[in-house]
Amino acid sequence: MMDLPTKARVVIIGGGVVGCSVAYHLAKLGWTDIVLLERKALTSGTTWHAAGLIGQLRTSNTMTKLARYTAGLYTTLEEETGVATGFRQVGSVSAALTSERLEELYRAAAMARAFDVPAEELSASEVKEHYPHLNLDGVTGGIWLPTDGQADPANIALALAKGARQGGARVQERVRVTGIAKTGRRVTGVDWASDDGTAEGHIECDMIVNCAGMWGHEVGRMAGINVPLHACEHFYIVTEPIEGLSQLPVLRVPDECTYYKEDAGKMLVGAFEPLAKPWGMNGIPESFEFDQLPEDFDHFEPILEAACNRLPMLAEAGIHTFFNGPESFTPDDAYHLGLAPQMDNVWVAAGFNSIGIQSAGGAGHALSQWMDTGEKPFDLGGVDIGRMQPFQGNKTYLFERSKETLGLLYADHFPHRQKATARGIRRTPFHHHLLNEGAVMGEAAGWERANWFARAGQEREYRYCWKRQNWFDNSAAEHRAIRENVGMYDMSSFGKIRVEGPDAEAFLNHVGGGDFSVPVGRIVYTQFLNSKGGIEADVTVTRLSEMAYLVVTPGATRLADQTWMERHKGAHNVVITDVTAGEGVLAVMGPNARKVLQAVSPNDFSNAANPFGTAQEIELGMGLARAHRVSYVGELGWEIYVSADMAGHAFEVLREAGQAHGLTLCGMHAMDSCRIEKGFRHFGHDITSEDHVLEAGLGFAVKTAKPDFIGRDAVLRKKDEGLAQRMLQFRLTDPEPLLYHNEPILRDGEIVGYVSSGNYGHHLGGAIGMGYVPCKGESAEEVLASSYEIDVAGTRVKAEASLRPMYDPKSTRVRADEGASDGLRESAA
Repeated sequence: MMDLPTKARVVIIGGGVVGCSVAYHLAKLGWTDIVLLERKALTSGTTWHAAGLIGQLRTSNTMTKLARYTAGLYTTLEEETGVATGFRQVGSVSAALTSERLEELYRAAAMARAFDVPAEELSASEVKEHYPHLNLDGVTGGIWLPTDGQADPANIALALAKGARQGGARVQERVRVTGIAKTGRRVTGVDWASDDGTAEGHIECDMIVNCAGMWGHEVGRMAGINVPLHACEHFYIVTEPIEGLSQLPVLRVPDECTYYKEDAGKMLVGAFEPLAKPWGMNGIPESFEFDQLPEDFDHFEPILEAACNRLPMLAEAGIHTFFNGPESFTPDDAYHLGLAPQMDNVWVAAGFNSIGIQSAGGAGHALSQWMDTGEKPFDLGGVDIGRMQPFQGNKTYLFERSKETLGLLYADHFPHRQKATARGIRRTPFHHHLLNEGAVMGEAAGWERANWFARAGQEREYRYCWKRQNWFDNSAAEHRAIRENVGMYDMSSFGKIRVEGPDAEAFLNHVGGGDFSVPVGRIVYTQFLNSKGGIEADVTVTRLSEMAYLVVTPGATRLADQTWMERHKGAHNVVITDVTAGEGVLAVMGPNARKVLQAVSPNDFSNAANPFGTAQEIELGMGLARAHRVSYVGELGWEIYVSADMAGHAFEVLREAGQAHGLTLCGMHAMDSCRIEKGFRHFGHDITSEDHVLEAGLGFAVKTAKPDFIGRDAVLRKKDEGLAQRMLQFRLTDPEPLLYHNEPILRDGEIVGYVSSGNYGHHLGGAIGMGYVPCKGESAEEVLASSYEIDVAGTRVKAEASLRPMYDPKSTRVRADEGASDGLRESAA
């Protein structure tokens, strides 16, 4: 009989490298009542057949920080545990075969410098110097990352498991979880059974962690949570020994979908092909343990043919192993980490998209700290499980999306690239109206959104590149319409959360930094803060009645923001309801916005009757609507909220009336280029849970005279201590280069930060970026007195810097008609 405990502080489900890392790091924090249950043998799911590549540069500063931690951990783990990890810092080369890929790699090298990761741009001949076996046909250049490496995946997991046991954790193999007991929003324990059927039992626990890998979706449903992921077949071959082959760097040729690793005189060649093969649609066999999937040489043959051309020595080498094994992939190619929104004590670390070995150390480290303190140690928004929408757990959706997501690892990571699969699921009430007008749709959180409008006869699709894409001029025209006349765009995808009840005012005054003791019809822009003063949500809140408010959030963070409110509700008597789908929203923005509205409604839209920051119920055509006087583009404007049943009528009435005033239909790209000219922050990029609200320049939206709101003490402390960094706005003086995000910011020749978000300012005549600059002990004047440059793919471009909005900051029209220049609304999703 197994002697498993009947109580534990935490039960970790899954004994792959990630589950072992979570157990290891919790033990390091002094947790002792840790039980890890593995259904078969440790590593027997997907860990054992991973390639073991350890890259340190990821797509964000946070993810890079986690990857660097992983590499550092693996260098010391063998000494600590006595288990060989096989970690070798051999470096990596990425080779480009096109000019577009080369720009991507050079931008990545620049980003690496901003994140303090050594990186070097290479010419084609320099690529050959680093990797002599490479056929240079078509190679345009590349990059060299000397601190990358490779390791033995299974042994890393076993070393972490041993370290966890040394810290007091119980790691039990051959025990599967057969049920999860729940009471309300909390798990109370897990049922288990031994693999051989001779024992079973129940463990009471304070919390669980779903580290079940490709079983994560199934285990999630047992626990009452949503974990969207799907397994796909992943192929690689291992050659026979190649005579004279010595240690080589890791090689990636993403334009041919391939990676190469030398190991013990053999070559491993793997692929992330554009069209993947989903697996396990009907469930994973109960017997699965160290299993391989059937060979499909026809599927892999084109990849292998290109590989033999790229590394001619492969053509002479025999194939020792043709391997096909499953890996789990998420809808957006980012892994799942954190506290699940649907439950209050169920944590997740799963869905690692073939980068589990290089992510496991950092993920386990970050999650353990979050579990220990109850707060994220730093911004984890890019991987927070709270970003996943409920519908994304749909198995048909996951099957269709997974065909694409495996290949996206090595696809060109063009700016504004849209997913091609599993589209058209969430549509606003104006969807077909917009398509009939030439809309080209993008997708965010499943919502189909008009990103730009094609002209008559113009192809209605994206042509991706790193320079000006085919919609650049279209978006510029839409931008000018908003600035000079009047534009209209669909904002229905933004989250709408109704908060109502006797304690609604008191609750919002507790959870939000603004003052919500305002008259009915007043709109408050503010943030939800954490205990450190970091920004958990960026919202506008409209008082609809004495006991009801409408909280508007970015569409992608609606679930996370609603969950934040639910978890901080305490004893307040309020009901919190998602009403996003109940109303369509049309933004009518620009100097002539008032004329358009006056043409369709008898209501008074004058500054006296409807000043900035107020909402009113209106008649619109033959229907009803609610007009919110706010702006995210820095112009006179209204957001028109209309019930879904009257949305089509509202669009038609506004479109027809707008013809006389030159109203232009606009997309999300134009909205974003307008907002960045005005210096308005974008949640998830410019402002995150790691960014202090005062350093973000949003102190005006937080009312410290109000007692007892979350984060108030941290705001007051920062006022006393002074700012350590400031958010600046930059404009490139050369009108040609483009900014997206993560480009290094140089102050007087030294890298001091990176661009948090970027777009082109069509009115200001150059690329605009936002970004934080260290300023401890300095005045604003001293910060602005420096010389600034932005590193764009290795070229330094001079930039003007400002603390105030660069767009029309002294315009009397903007101040009179828009309100204070800092009167912005919520950030775009």
